[in-house]
Amino acid sequence: QVQLVESGGGLVQAGDSLRLSCAASGRAFSPYTMGWFRQAPGKERDFVAAISWSGGRTSYADSVKGRFTISRDNTKNTVYLQMNSLKPEDTAVYYCAQQRLRYGDAGVSGYDYWGQGTPVTVSS
Repeated sequence: QVQLVESGGGLVQAGDSLRLSCAASGRAFSPYTMGWFRQAPGKERDFVAAISWSGGRTSYADSVKGRFTISRDNTKNTVYLQMNSLKPEDTAVYYCAQQRLRYGDAGVSGYDYWGQGTPVTVSS
């Protein structure tokens, strides 16, 4: 079965950077679009970023455009989220997700597999 394991979260100050990683296993990695989502306390889980299977297409939530960058290394079965200029409102548990179908677009839906999440706390 598909397993997604996130790492890299932590406590940082506003303006700092963090890089999250998500290691995938259980099936071939390269044919599947990967995404990052986040859930702040008391709120619903929101889309953050996605990257297509080839890495050629990416998409971002408006709130993180210009600050966050998603990337993938298909040789390592890993997707990354580089987060710069962090703000207190970025505080959330960040989840990695994989789409169910092959060769999908870098969209906000179609994700059937989820990691356990890694917490990010940004202090002001």
